[in-house]
Amino acid sequence: MLIAEAMSDDGQQRQAADELFYAFNLEELVPQDHLLRSIDRFLDFTDLRKHLAPCYSHTGRPSVDPELMIRMLLIGYCLGIRSERQLCEEINLNLAYRWFCRLSITDKVPDHSTFSKNRHGRFRESEAFRFVFEQIIKRCIEEGLIGGEGFAVDASVVKADASRQRYHEDDDDDWGGGSRAINEYLDALHEDGSSITPAKNVSQTDPRRAGRRHPAARLTMLTPPTIWSTPRPGSSSM
Repeated sequence: MLIAEAMSDDGQQRQAADELFYAFNLEELVPQDHLLRSIDRFLDFTDLRKHLAPCYSHTGRPSVDPELMIRMLLIGYCLGIRSERQLCEEINLNLAYRWFCRLSITDKVPDHSTFSKNRHGRFRESEAFRFVFEQIIKRCIEEGLIGGEGFAVDASVVKADASRQRYHEDDDDDWGGGSRAINEYLDALHEDGSSITPAKNVSQTDPRRAGRRHPAARLTMLTPPTIWSTPRPGSSSM
């Protein structure tokens, strides 16, 4: 139920005393071809709730519903929202996100600090919670809804003690890069203070952005620590 202020005959907005009430259904406002609808069609927590059972709190103040947390993280992962604060704000404002999270227009979205504390505790303490999230992402990749090629985060251009000729193939066969992409996404959330600006000037052959078929996606520097090379803007090498 929403409140709308009526307009007077001269086009000016009337005072709150003339407010009108009208109802609408979130289901009707989300386009049928929306990505989140495609994901939601096969998303079934019935068999997965047994894995999430240890994550539910039975005493004290109710915590964030594990299913809600996973749905929120799916939105962040699939739509590239790498800031917990921004993720909570976007879900609060976006009707399609609310629909996907099973939140009504009046339901409160978890505060970003509450969401962060729950995510840190549950992902670190519960393998089941991480397992469910990874299985859903894997299913999304299998269905062709998302790519799973990796998740690029901000980086600084620095001089490195590494040779472009000293690469080795990455033998991590992690279902199309999805497992690595999940790690990169969760690391981005972990390192986020308030927000993370999108990465700029990232080479199309950056292993963390290249498709799994691209040779660069399987190349990692032999020189520790593990790094990837990318051309500096305006040059052919770095």
